[in-house]
Amino acid sequence: MLKTLGKHISKYYKDTVLLAAAGLIIGIVVGIIDAAFGTILSECTVLREHFFWYLVPFLPAAGALIWLIYKKFGRNANKGMKLVFEVGFGHKVNLPIRMVPLSMIATWITHLFGGSAGREGVAVQIGAAVANNMGRLVDKITTIEDSKKMFLITGMAAGFSGLFCTPLAAIFFALEVLVAGKLEYHALIPATVASFSAAYTSRALGLRKLYINILETLDFHPSTYDLTFLLKIAVMGLIFGIVGSLFALLLRYMRLKLMFRFSSPLKKAVIMGIVLALLMIICHQGRYSGSGEALTTLCFSGNPDAIYPYDWLLKLLLTVLTLSSGFMGGEVAPLFSIGSCLGYVIAPVFGMDPMFGAALGFAAVFCSGTNTLLAAILVGVESFGYNMLPFFTVICFVAFIFNFNNSIFTSQKSIFTRSLRKNSENNHQDSVPPA
Repeated sequence: MLKTLGKHISKYYKDTVLLAAAGLIIGIVVGIIDAAFGTILSECTVLREHFFWYLVPFLPAAGALIWLIYKKFGRNANKGMKLVFEVGFGHKVNLPIRMVPLSMIATWITHLFGGSAGREGVAVQIGAAVANNMGRLVDKITTIEDSKKMFLITGMAAGFSGLFCTPLAAIFFALEVLVAGKLEYHALIPATVASFSAAYTSRALGLRKLYINILETLDFHPSTYDLTFLLKIAVMGLIFGIVGSLFALLLRYMRLKLMFRFSSPLKKAVIMGIVLALLMIICHQGRYSGSGEALTTLCFSGNPDAIYPYDWLLKLLLTVLTLSSGFMGGEVAPLFSIGSCLGYVIAPVFGMDPMFGAALGFAAVFCSGTNTLLAAILVGVESFGYNMLPFFTVICFVAFIFNFNNSIFTSQKSIFTRSLRKNSENNHQDSVPPA
């Protein structure tokens, strides 16, 4: 018996060391790819801003090109995040490595020609594809229980961390995004190693994250025990929760609406590309193009006239239209932008500094839109200082409750939905009289 126990302990530590080593390799590789992706994306943004009037008319052609690339080379890679979730839920599929170059190229094209989209969806796919293929190599060396999901989570953490340089938030994003309300702790060790190594690698290669110690910047020291102040934050959290949920619902609705409205994806990409190009020109000549990072930066510029009251709404609508029309990118960076702009606008109504409200909205709308709680709190404190932890905790709790279990990730499962369904079935059985 002792001999058997010793073998189990020995295998556990060997597997742990192997997973940590694999996480380190995944983190470094994904960090390098994220750095290259982010650097070129920044150059695309600079080109678009300088030559907006020359590039935006080609947005319909860009949509057609993306469709053509995926039709010719994509195969099942065009399922994107849906395919990532299928792997996470144990379906007998693998993530093809071609997801990496295809998603990167399609996102560069979207950003260069003026589409309104983010970038983290690509980073998560990059990490997931690299880790999935690494896991298949490890499986040839040893047998690790549930290794496929473990490596997927590890890759997702590395992808998110490498791009946003927020390793703690990335770890918990990957642990909780597959099933809302459930943490996949079995993947904690490789995900942690991969997340930190990806962040350090991408930072060493030149990527930078948003960081502002907001309380020191504003010289503002609210009491964490001021009940009135916390109640105001809670009300703001309710608003952010509804807006994040609205974004997720509109995105799902428009994708279905346009899919049934157009007879072919090519026709959809071209026609909606024309509509989007016109809207981008009309709406402040490209102000809402790209990820929205420029709008987020404006929220913390100190210029009181930098943000318009409707910025958050137009960014929301144009991002929904872009992603529903076949263009590539992500939703998280736009969620940051929408939340920051909305928080900047509503904070004075509650007697708060606009920049303080923008920081709260940054995390809370992300929380609601992705249906992830701990990741949102941590992305807030890693971006705006750990002294903001009590306020991010309150506002994200409320936003999480009032997102009504909606998510930008349509394949995401929820432990809360499952519990409600089970209770409903039990109540129905109890109400049926015995035969």
